[in-house]
Amino acid sequence: MSQLSRFPAALVPALMGLLIAGAAVAQPAPEQQGREGPPGEAGQPPGAEGASPGASEEALTAEHFPVFTVTSIEVVRSAHSPVLDVVIARGMVSSEGWSSGTLVPLTHGSPIDGVLDLVFVGEAPSESAAPTSFAPFQAVLPISPDHPFKAVRVRSATNTLTLKQLPGYVEAKVPSEACNKCVGKHFVAKGKSAPSGTQEVEIVHEEDLPANVRVVAPGDGIGDMRTNPNRLTIVISEDGRIVDAVWE
Repeated sequence: MSQLSRFPAALVPALMGLLIAGAAVAQPAPEQQGREGPPGEAGQPPGAEGASPGASEEALTAEHFPVFTVTSIEVVRSAHSPVLDVVIARGMVSSEGWSSGTLVPLTHGSPIDGVLDLVFVGEAPSESAAPTSFAPFQAVLPISPDHPFKAVRVRSATNTLTLKQLPGYVEAKVPSEACNKCVGKHFVAKGKSAPSGTQEVEIVHEEDLPANVRVVAPGDGIGDMRTNPNRLTIVISEDGRIVDAVWE
């Protein structure tokens, strides 16, 4: 089955236009512009009968992952014919160096609830990165004029955001920095107390870190070495300090 045959008939013209033009509609945030990388896997434009999760199989290679968090969804409507709705998803990734932001349809066909369900993915850096500041990231997806969607939902690795009015805009809380400058500080696990006499500025509480943080204590083994740029791993010394931290 060809890639185009996976799409409903109303979707194919818009898709062909993208292919002919060689356009990559998914773009990194302005701060990411100008970085070299493989050509962006353009988000495929869902049509009147919905979208297919096979829309961007090449975007789901081993180097592609959901972004850390989605922070806003905006749908803008063109003022000239043919009228298009354009989905703009913005979010944060764990480090600099991500590229090829893409919105991948999650469901087959036309959804009965009228919600266009998308997963926000990107190509992660090949190397692990020390935790500093989250980096802004975005992707763009055009929707054909006769689409049936009443809402847009975008999913990331840690949250989901839904826009219930098209066109429109919705935003989520921007996450706090994860373990920025945490190396050398005391790690305090959930339900535990900090060492006596330790000042708060010298402490990192587990509940303030991402939910899927991996804490490696001195006596722990490592059962999984697979890459996951959305997982923060911290290594703890014998005296309870963080000696290393890395987005994998």
